[in-house]
This record gives sequence, structure tokens and C-alpha cells, in this order.
Amino acid sequence: MDWFPNSRQAQAQKWINQLADDSRRDSATLELIKLGTDAVPSLIEALQTQDPGLIPYCQQILVRIPLALPELIKALASAHPLIRGRVAEVLGILKDSSAIPALLLALKGEYFTVRSRSALALGNIGDARVIPELLLLLKDPEAEVRSAACIALGSFGDPLAFDEIANVLLDDVMIEVRQSAAQALGDTRHPAAIPLLMEALRDSFWWFEREQAARILLTSIEKMGPGIVEPLIEALGDKEGTVRKFAAIVLGNLGDVRALEELGMTVYDLHHEVSSAAAEALTKFGSKSVEILLEALKHPEASIRGCAIGALGRIQDARVAPVLIEMLQDPERLVRVQAVRSLGELGDRRALPALQEIASSRADRELSALAKQILESIK
Repeated sequence: MDWFPNSRQAQAQKWINQLADDSRRDSATLELIKLGTDAVPSLIEALQTQDPGLIPYCQQILVRIPLALPELIKALASAHPLIRGRVAEVLGILKDSSAIPALLLALKGEYFTVRSRSALALGNIGDARVIPELLLLLKDPEAEVRSAACIALGSFGDPLAFDEIANVLLDDVMIEVRQSAAQALGDTRHPAAIPLLMEALRDSFWWFEREQAARILLTSIEKMGPGIVEPLIEALGDKEGTVRKFAAIVLGNLGDVRALEELGMTVYDLHHEVSSAAAEALTKFGSKSVEILLEALKHPEASIRGCAIGALGRIQDARVAPVLIEMLQDPERLVRVQAVRSLGELGDRRALPALQEIASSRADRELSALAKQILESIK
């Protein structure tokens, strides 16, 4: 029997304080679960801690306490905004459909962090009846909410919502929100998302002066798998060099042999970044691409020969080393430099005599130093 009204709450606080201690965390977790609903108010209050490492432990304990849901729903409506957002995350982990009405109400609240996390929670619960409410959030004034709405909608994989997500993908003023839309569509892996993602690939907003941001789009496109190979092959002929380059990169990652011939032709692209990307993509096919790359060594443009040599150096195939040794005699210095580097990547000892000859020559001291360095790495 508890002689003092708040003694169990005091116990709860004591155990919560011990969650930050690695040596006591497991036992403290068990004690809090034993306290059951008596521990819930203290755990909810602890969600506004300034220690970010403590929050997941409190959330996971709340998930494991039966009958915690009523207190969580109450907190979602009336607690400090910081707590409300983290309670919404707990409700998303619980995936209890009885929390849906409270989460839908939270979507209309004044705090954008609560709206965004409530949207994600609804996506985790997975009841498709909430899709109309989530669609409304795509026009929320806060970027974080729009992003969360995209991710939540994507989790349903419903093609009927794809056009609305695509409007964000192509029109939102914030690249971070567009990234969420791309991620949402990519995660569906649904064929209906393919033309929408390809349209984004051709949109310069995605890559003009922000190519790093486009990585998320490329990853989402890659998730489409075999179905997107033909559209990407078509994109190799796009008028924009960046589009061609990105198409080559994704085709290489997919490794679908249907792209081999077209990637081989793209190696001859006079846009150096495109040629380089196509050559690099061919390395992902291994020995299947060796003949294609060897043929490119005959091209009159030195940069194309250099790209092909760079790619060949990353393919372990017996045919490569003798040809690269021959390329050490190329009339263009940049090609000879790349041949030395590629022979170093191959590590084929058949190249030692030729490299030793370059290393001992004083005609090009920089190239000589590079050859010496490569020799050390092969030995």
C-alpha cells in the first residue's frame, strides 16, 4: 500500500532519472513498465527533456505500457507543444487506430511541429481513410508539414494521391519539400510514379546549382527498378547534359544489361561529365563492358579516351592491362597520366616494366613521380 499519494510518481521519476545511465537503463526500464499507468504522466512529462538521447527511451517505454493510450491522447491535445509532437510520435509507433480522431484534430492545431508529426503518425497507422485530410496538408504554410504530409501519403502507396504529391515534387518553392515528395513516390515503387519522377529529373529546379540535393531524387528513381530502365535510356538523349549524366549514373546503379549499348554510345558524349558518368556506369557491369570501353580508346577526342581508360582501371579483367600499357604511348599527356593511374588501380604486375621506364625518365618529372608512387603500391 502507498502511504503517500505521489509515492509511485516519485518512484517513476527516480527510474526515469536512471535512464541516462547505461548501467542502470535496463533495470530502470523494467521498473517503469511494472509501474504501468502510474508511470505514464511522468514519462510524458519527461518528453520535454533537453537530453535528446533520453527521448527515445521514454517513448519506447510508453509504447510498452498497456493502457497508456488515454493519457497519451489527452497529452496530444493539452500538453506543452514540445510534448505533443513527441506524443504524436509515440502514437505512430503504437499504430492504434483509436488514436486517429485525436491525430486528425491535431492536424488542425496551431503548432506546425505537432501537425507534421501527427501526419507522420497517421501514415504509420495506415488507415487510408485519412488520406483526404493529409492531402490538405500539402498546402500547409509550413515546409516541415508539407514534407511530412508527402511522406505520410507515400506510405499508403495509393496512385490516386500521386498527382497531388507530384504537384509538390514539381512546384514547391522549397527543395527540401520536393525531396520529401520524391522520397515518398520512390518508396512506393509503384509504376505509376515513374513518369512523375522522370518529369522531375528534367526540371532544372532540381539540379541547377544544387546537384547534391538531386541525389534524393536519383535514389527515388533508382527504387523504381527495371520499370524505369527504358525511360532512363531515353533520357540519355536529352538536350540537357545534367539530365544525361544523371540518367547514366542511375542506369549504372541499376545494372540492367538493356542499358549496356546505350551507355557505350554515351561514353562518346562531348560533354565531359556525361562521358565520364557513362564510363563509370559501365564499370558496374564488369567484364561485360570491357569490349565497349576498349573500342572507345580509338576515339580521336582525348577526354573520351581518358574516361574509357579511367573506367577500365576499375574492372578486373585480363584483357585490360596490356591495352592500358599500350596507352602509355598515347600522344596526349592527360591520357598517359590516366593510363598510369588506371594501371595502379588494376595492380597488374605485367605493367611493372613499363611503369619503371616512365619512373626512370626525366622527360616528365611529374609523370615520373606518379609512376614511382604507383610502383610502390603494386609492389
